[in-house]
Amino acid sequence: MDLSDTAVRRRPVPRGRLMLAGICGLAAVVAAAAFGGDVYGPVGDNDPGAPTSYGFVIVRYLAEGAAMVCGGALAFAAFVVPARGTGRIVADAYGAVRTAGVAGLVWTVGALLAVPLSAADSSGQPVRNMLSPSALAATVGAADEPTAWLVTATTATIVTALCRFALHWRTVVAACAIAMVGLLPPMVVGHAAVGAWHDVMTNALVWHVPAASAWLGAFVALLAHGHRRGGVSDVVLTRYDRLVSICVTVVGVSGVIAGLTGARPDNLTNSPYGLLLVGQAVVLTAWVGALVVVRRRRGSTGISRRRILTAEGCVLGISLGASVGLTHLVLPSFLSDVPSVHETILGYDLNLAPTLVTWLTEWRFDLVLGTFSVLAVAGYLAGAVRLRRRGDHWPAGRTVAWCLGWFAVLLATSSALGRYSPGSFSLHMVTHMTLNMLAPVLLVLGGPITLALRALPTSGRTRATGPREWLAALVHSRATRLLSHPVLAGAGFVGSFYVLYFSDLFGQAMLEHWGHQLMNIHFLISGYLFYWAAIGVDRSPRPLPPLVRLGMLFAVMPFHAFFAVIVMNDQTVIAETFYRYLSLPWVEDLLADQRLGGAIAWATGEIPMLIVVTALLTQWWRADQREARRRDRHGDDELAAYNAMLDELAKQRR
Repeated sequence: MDLSDTAVRRRPVPRGRLMLAGICGLAAVVAAAAFGGDVYGPVGDNDPGAPTSYGFVIVRYLAEGAAMVCGGALAFAAFVVPARGTGRIVADAYGAVRTAGVAGLVWTVGALLAVPLSAADSSGQPVRNMLSPSALAATVGAADEPTAWLVTATTATIVTALCRFALHWRTVVAACAIAMVGLLPPMVVGHAAVGAWHDVMTNALVWHVPAASAWLGAFVALLAHGHRRGGVSDVVLTRYDRLVSICVTVVGVSGVIAGLTGARPDNLTNSPYGLLLVGQAVVLTAWVGALVVVRRRRGSTGISRRRILTAEGCVLGISLGASVGLTHLVLPSFLSDVPSVHETILGYDLNLAPTLVTWLTEWRFDLVLGTFSVLAVAGYLAGAVRLRRRGDHWPAGRTVAWCLGWFAVLLATSSALGRYSPGSFSLHMVTHMTLNMLAPVLLVLGGPITLALRALPTSGRTRATGPREWLAALVHSRATRLLSHPVLAGAGFVGSFYVLYFSDLFGQAMLEHWGHQLMNIHFLISGYLFYWAAIGVDRSPRPLPPLVRLGMLFAVMPFHAFFAVIVMNDQTVIAETFYRYLSLPWVEDLLADQRLGGAIAWATGEIPMLIVVTALLTQWWRADQREARRRDRHGDDELAAYNAMLDELAKQRR
């Protein structure tokens, strides 16, 4: 994009561009529904009728479009509009928040309308049958998608309320995070959650949807910002282009993975889903290619920034309409590859027993935690290299601890252990202990926050705030102080064992891929928060004396031991329904496998605790050494002052 174009700064951006983009998207989604053919008969569902079918896709287009505008406008307010601090937001950021608030209101209404429409669509009934509260409640309780839309409507209401009263940067960031999460429920329980390889497709959408939201919402916020200001500054355009570059990369990679998983290469040209997917990919690829040409021929193409924004709006509208149309069509892979029971529940088969060969070869990369692991290691190494080039010292032990921690996460989620752990309680317990106790210990010893604060550049007095100031503000926020409180962190770390496994929550979570993924993320975050307060290299928002930290460790150890003992002696199979559904031939005795899992929890829990106690005692000893050296220096200063006083008195006597 040509950032040197000054014409856009002199003329306001007309609102008609948004209407044009919306009309293009609406035409795309209606065309996809019209030419998609019968989407109910091939999967054995009843046709609810044209009013319900078309009404649902149109309402879904409006709801998802408003949701993306809301989340992206909040991202624009928090990270694109330049500000001098992370306290109260500036006027331009407040304007973007108001834009997000209007979109949030539309999102709330659309999500509420989508509840009866999705219930009617999934049950094969006209929407008028869902107008009674009893029928709607019965359908919502039996189907996942209407429940997901109800959760989204609740989230949209919260975000809209936050936008109404948001005056501080941290509130805007919190609203943005909630909005991005609120986008996901209808996606992870829809057509992406059925058939073989649905785990890969769902994970790809977790990256795809928030990135698309940031792109679309930031675009709308940019137009509104230019309309209010009579133009857009070069700083805003530069930050917007950086954000869009990241979003385009994420959307492109994740979209290709999700599309090929849902359609398979053989069905790209012989099915409505594949043709629509190819058309969407062609439009986006042509747009990205045009942007590259414009950037390389800066100022020589005769294309103004205003025309580029107009084209970008049409491309985003068409892409959104095509994406909503894809959610309405039947996955070709679901029809061509009839899924087995294992593929329906897990996304892949687990009939073969784990052997030495399978342990080494049967990897299944986790696109969420696996990708995050790779990015976290790459970012950490880049920061460490930057410090060394600057001449600053960074301990090699911290770098090794950080890399080993994320390697443990990679093994627990993407290796054969991550593949086989859903089928066996004992293997699941190995994954649990790795994510909850081993990996967090190594990660907090890496000191990532300290490294980031030292490696990232400061904004200075004349520059707008950047990543370093954002990180510092989030670390010292009230939410971080609350989550890292020793009592709350300890309760979340230990209490999750009992709440998860001694209720129906574990069995229900294992039946859904998104539930399994949330469970793994909870293990990692709860463990990190606890060990951050206990032995973290980074300064905690609530610093504790070493003796109190040691008391925290000894306070949680008995609860962990009690949990392992209860599991080993329990006569009831945990999540028995789930494991009966799988009926794996290599897991003959579920109760014996569960007892083995309890023994693993007992044994493996001691190793991280040993590392923790060793690290804590080492930190305690080093703190004492620093205090002793400080006292020695203070004593030397006092002795020098006393000798100087004696010399002065001697001179006076002479």
